[in-house]
Amino acid sequence: MFIGHYAPAFVAASSPKSPRLGALFVAAQLVDIAFFVFVLVGVEHMRAVPGFTAMNAMDLYDMPFTHSLIGAAGFAAAWAIGTRWLGGGWPAAWIGAAVVVSHWLLDFLVHAPDLTLFGSGQRYGLALWNHPAIEIPLELALTFGALLFYLTRTEAKGTSGRISPAILALALLGLQAFNWLQPQPAAIVDPLPASQPALALFAYALFAALAFWVARTRAVKGGPRVRLV
Repeated sequence: MFIGHYAPAFVAASSPKSPRLGALFVAAQLVDIAFFVFVLVGVEHMRAVPGFTAMNAMDLYDMPFTHSLIGAAGFAAAWAIGTRWLGGGWPAAWIGAAVVVSHWLLDFLVHAPDLTLFGSGQRYGLALWNHPAIEIPLELALTFGALLFYLTRTEAKGTSGRISPAILALALLGLQAFNWLQPQPAAIVDPLPASQPALALFAYALFAALAFWVARTRAVKGGPRVRLV
């Protein structure tokens, strides 16, 4: 799951009590942002194994802190505490925390069994990455269905409010297509070059920046709202 992780952010951002869409985009990928930072500094590990799944070669064999359910819950709690510290209310804190935890649940659908509950032991994952005919339309439907939901519950602030969602949608679709179409390696790559996690972090930063722009150019219907950043 890549852009599908943003579906909960779009849905949550339609509430007057939620943080802004840009902040929720960060929340949606907070677990992966931490993971790729941990990969860069050697705390968690991944490698590329040809044919590991039908859709990509990522063998995520060591990620006890970020991709355990208890780890995701810890990041969600940190998000909620941070929201309160920055002046957000409890509704905004819990909405953002729910978006953070949704990352693990969506990964459960697509990952080969590599997710844990407590960082070790039994590994979980329904492995839809081995079934492209199911995973591809599912991810697209989740993402763009949620975007449509967000658009029907917000209104544009001028021309930029109509352009910004289209640009965000094109960016999501373009980088997702790149992710799906890149060829698998010919041999095991371990360790991965630093450019791989760095590219992922760049993509998350780009999407978040575009989402902040969308939020500034659209207003939630139904009156004023108090939102974090």
